Amino acid sequence: MQQTNLAIYNNHPYHPGGTAIKRLLWYYVNAIFFKTALFPINGLKTALLKVFGAGIGKGVVIKPSVNIKYPWLLRIGNHSWVGEGVWIDNLVMVNIGNHVCLSQGAILQTGSHNYKKHTFDLITGSIVLEDGAWIGCGAIVNQGITIGSHAVLTSGSVATKNLEPYTIYQGNPAVKVRGREVS
Repeated sequence: MQQTNLAIYNNHPYHPGGTAIKRLLWYYVNAIFFKTALFPINGLKTALLKVFGAGIGKGVVIKPSVNIKYPWLLRIGNHSWVGEGVWIDNLVMVNIGNHVCLSQGAILQTGSHNYKKHTFDLITGSIVLEDGAWIGCGAIVNQGITIGSHAVLTSGSVATKNLEPYTIYQGNPAVKVRGREVS
C-alpha cells in the first residue's frame, strides 16, 4: 500500500499570478493593513485592493482582521460585506456578487490536496458567491463551489457541494433545511 510522501510534493505547476515582487509587497500590505485590527479605515483597504488588481464594487465593506491571499484573483460586487476574521484563501479566482455577506470568521478555501495520491497534489477550484448570498459566522466554502443567489450557509456549516438559490443550508456537510424567503 502506497503512503503519502510529502518529501516529493511538487507545487511547481501552480502559479498564483503576479510577479514575485508583487506577491512580496502584498504579503506585507496584507499583514499591516488587513490582517490586523489597527487600520479599520475601509476606504484605504478597498483602495489598496484595487491597486493590487482586485475588482471592487461601490459600497464594499472590509472589516478588520481579514486575510486575503491574492487580491488579483478577487472580484467583489457592490455593497457586499466582508466581516471580521474572514479568510479568503484564493489560490484561484473568487467572485463575490452584489449584496453578499461574509460573516465573522468565514473561510473561502479554493485549494486542497488530493489525498488519493502519494504526492498529495494541489487541487484548486474557483468559488462563486452569487448576489445576496450569506455565509454565516465560521462557515467554510470549499474549492469549486457556487453558492446560489440569496442562498444561506448557516454558522459553522461546511459547503462541499453547490448551494441552490434561495435555500438555507446547515451542517457539515451542509444540507438543505428549507427555502429562504426575502421580503
